[in-house]
Amino acid sequence: MATQFEKVAKSLEVLAELCKEGTTAIRSRDLTRTHRERLLAAGYLQEVMKGWYIASRPDQGWGESTSWYVSYWGFCADYLNSRLGDDWCLSPEQSLLLHAGNRTVPRQLIVRSRKGSNSPVPLPYDTSLLPVRTSIPKRTDLEEVDGLHIYSLPVALISASADFFNRHETDARAALAQISSASEVLPLLLERGHTTIAGRLAGAFENIDHPRVADDIMKTMRAAGHQVRKHDPFTDKLPTAPLTAPAPTCVHRLRIMWAEMRSAAISSFPSSPASTADPVAYLRSVEEKFVTDAYHSLSIEGYRVSRELIERVKSGKWEPTDNENDRDQMNAMAAKGYWGAFQRVKRSLERVLAGENPGTVADEDHGDWYRELFAPAVTAGLMRPADLAGYRNGPVYIRNSRHVPPRREAVWELMPAFFELLAAEDNPAARIVLGHFFLVYIHPYTDGNGRIGRFLMNLMMAAGGFPWVVIPVEERYPYMAALEKASVEGDVVPFARFLATMTVGQ
Repeated sequence: MATQFEKVAKSLEVLAELCKEGTTAIRSRDLTRTHRERLLAAGYLQEVMKGWYIASRPDQGWGESTSWYVSYWGFCADYLNSRLGDDWCLSPEQSLLLHAGNRTVPRQLIVRSRKGSNSPVPLPYDTSLLPVRTSIPKRTDLEEVDGLHIYSLPVALISASADFFNRHETDARAALAQISSASEVLPLLLERGHTTIAGRLAGAFENIDHPRVADDIMKTMRAAGHQVRKHDPFTDKLPTAPLTAPAPTCVHRLRIMWAEMRSAAISSFPSSPASTADPVAYLRSVEEKFVTDAYHSLSIEGYRVSRELIERVKSGKWEPTDNENDRDQMNAMAAKGYWGAFQRVKRSLERVLAGENPGTVADEDHGDWYRELFAPAVTAGLMRPADLAGYRNGPVYIRNSRHVPPRREAVWELMPAFFELLAAEDNPAARIVLGHFFLVYIHPYTDGNGRIGRFLMNLMMAAGGFPWVVIPVEERYPYMAALEKASVEGDVVPFARFLATMTVGQ
């Protein structure tokens, strides 16, 4: 007779086959009752609503939202295609967010359909779908992205509400920056006589420093006999003009976010100390903080390490034993990797304290920090050698976060742009706050992003004359909450203030 383990394994094979076929929203009819009940009991299946499920992981605790946020967009696409066929599309505003590269899970997803019920469909963790009964654009005005039916970019810009440009300034600017010629929007504006919208788009293009597109819209509409008044829908203009050079959408969005967050980060963080740190004394103080720093940084990431273990690793006296399980070995390897990476970071500190550009140093050295973090685990056979290759080659998700990191293809474009911004930044507060934030926002690695982010933060701290900062594991919740607010809402002030409090008494 098959054991319970063998029965669950058989059910997992069926679930894996469904996932391999690209199914995210799993219906009751997709699994037999026996398979479904086994997978639910074992934690491999999570109910979204009656008759609908998603795959999950048993090692996630009760109330863990990660599986839902990971599955959100795929589930919505599957569910809507099943319920509404081809007769649906996302709202023009949500379409613009996706065109801009913003895949943050919304609290409510607005869907347009002639079959819409006008009633919210409750979803897990305070999210919902709202199918609005209304007409949808013709097929030529729509695109399909990952199973989601969305407005094409020009149609979305014309159809979006006026207040979208104020509520989502970053994404609106990133979407506008993708339009290289007025001819992309003019046929729609002329055909439909959209004089007010033409004036709004002309003002918006002028705001992002695309005056030629703005002028072409105004001149062409007037030549066709329309009375058009230019109106800037944004409340302000970016202090810099980061959108003039050609770049991928993800890079435009990064530059916009940096420009928008910069002044808030500076005003929420203390000025640099007047005195210049003595390099020898500074490095000695950093070395003295290693055990404390490693304990808290690794604990924030969920590793179970003790100060005693870290001391043994530091002294070179730790050796693996036969009675250690894989989890114990992984914790020890993490401590050993942290020690190696810490030594590499100290070399970077020497360069910065000698006057080198901290952004350039971080760009050149961060790959060494990453390799040192995980080399012991690879040597021990707990990770694959390919895991040391560098930036991730697949999707990655942050536990319990509505923020969905950029796709792997975007990471290779974003990281050089990120370090260009960091190297060009002349304000220490902006380097500290935005350097840490954007590193974890991009999430370039499969693992270790938090540790690399804190290393980078402390390199920027040294460049600004601040002491090495240890973020206590007891402050993990406010730390992660501040990062979440910056990632999802674009408000970096709480994160800047949090880091500011951490500099006190260090």
